[in-house]
Amino acid sequence: MQPDQRDPRPTPQVAVVVIGYNDAAHLADAVRSALDQGAAVGEVVAVDDCSTDGTAELLARLAAGEPRLRVLRRDVNSGGCGSPRNTGIDAVTMPYLMFLDSDDVLPPGAVDALLTAATGALAEVASGLCVRRELPSGREQPWQAPLYETHAVLARPSQRPRLVHDTLCVNKLYRTDFLREHGIRFPEGRFLYEDFVFTARVLAAAPRIALVPDRVYVWHVRRSAERLSLSLDRDRVENWQARTEACALVHDILLGAGQKELALAARGKFLDHEVRMYARELGLRDAGYRSAWWTHTREYLTRYDAADWERNPSAPGRLLARVIMESAEPLDLPRLRELAARPARLLPPYARTPGGTPVWSAELPQVALTPLLTRATPLLPFAVDAELRPRARDTRLCLRLHELYGRVAEAGPGEVEVRWQSREHERTAQRATATFTPCGPELWSAEVPVDLAALGAGTWDLRLTLRFADGTARNMTAHARAGAGRLRRHAVPSVRHGVLLTQPYATHSGALALRVAAGVRGVASVARGRLRRLLH
Repeated sequence: MQPDQRDPRPTPQVAVVVIGYNDAAHLADAVRSALDQGAAVGEVVAVDDCSTDGTAELLARLAAGEPRLRVLRRDVNSGGCGSPRNTGIDAVTMPYLMFLDSDDVLPPGAVDALLTAATGALAEVASGLCVRRELPSGREQPWQAPLYETHAVLARPSQRPRLVHDTLCVNKLYRTDFLREHGIRFPEGRFLYEDFVFTARVLAAAPRIALVPDRVYVWHVRRSAERLSLSLDRDRVENWQARTEACALVHDILLGAGQKELALAARGKFLDHEVRMYARELGLRDAGYRSAWWTHTREYLTRYDAADWERNPSAPGRLLARVIMESAEPLDLPRLRELAARPARLLPPYARTPGGTPVWSAELPQVALTPLLTRATPLLPFAVDAELRPRARDTRLCLRLHELYGRVAEAGPGEVEVRWQSREHERTAQRATATFTPCGPELWSAEVPVDLAALGAGTWDLRLTLRFADGTARNMTAHARAGAGRLRRHAVPSVRHGVLLTQPYATHSGALALRVAAGVRGVASVARGRLRRLLH
């Protein structure tokens, strides 16, 4: 018998389309991460969208030593991401393809995980976990993690409507002939949120989908970059208008394809994600932006019908949208910001009509909050105020829990667990527990000690778990109490560090967080930074 002469190496089956424009600083890392996926990658198609920063020369050097790398250069810059990706779709020769942006990377094993899932399940699409990596801190946040907790195969997308929440095109492997047979492409030119539309077109074609829990994409978020990515550049109302246009197209594409359940889920996703994200930032914008945003959102929401509102009516996004619909101009922005936070907090006052119906406020009694009377305790937008009182020997965190239309008393507030989580390293430095006790009309209070020396230098986010007598629990953040110097810096003597400089502050969503500088060097660094800001 002759020995088996078959080549043990896997057959190249995947093309990776890498797009870039004036991003020579990061492009090489992206291309190498694709080539390093191994023999399954038969070609990497790099599409240069008419760069002027040396990208073309960089790609030429890379291609000279790598036969799998093909370089395509567009004659005119498209102004967006859709056109260069379409160029890549037309050019690839492999049975499967995936997309990669020039400032991101594919983690080791990503292609193998997706290809194995797609071929094993005979799926047209395989999708895996994307992580958002904040730079330079390196902090990571999984994107749409509930979709990727376990392996799954879906005969059709409507089996899991939450798929509409994963609007990314880059954490997926597509069968090339599936895209071409259905004419699935990206919007051309400068079209923000082109991946929303592309993903909707994929779902509308009802592919068989394989989901894997593996990390298959690392999305680099560079908020300090001179040129922000399109999705991060949200300080102009045109960005919001572009996002609503994309969301409207998503709904129409899905509905036109007979995917009614997915279309309804897309409408809900707009309220639960888009409205909440932008409402959190309204307080950071000027009056002109807020007015234009409010008017445009009200006009957009007129497209919603009864079926849209009836789904999960007590969800924070639905309540936000109701307030926006019923008011002709921006109002109650601090309360809206808190309700838009994750997790949501509904701050007082808690108004009722003369008949006793819970409502948003005395000014908007038409926005009824009756769904909160039956919403499950862990999902209620309870509000807790927090104040840090730094002292040399006995720093205390003071908490106040507000009643919510009788639901707090009904559940029976008991223990609260307090955790300080490092923003840089995602670790919990210390835990403490306390018991809530009544302290006034519809208020409960608790205090816990805080060991500032044990926390040490860094930025710390406050996390709470409220436990109730009815056996339920609620994970949440706490609203930072402002005014009367509550958020000013304090220098605290420390045996371990000599001195600690503490700065309680409110995040963009209103939650209490804490910055700590340790030692003379740390304090001096803070002072120098403050001086630079004053001078500039």
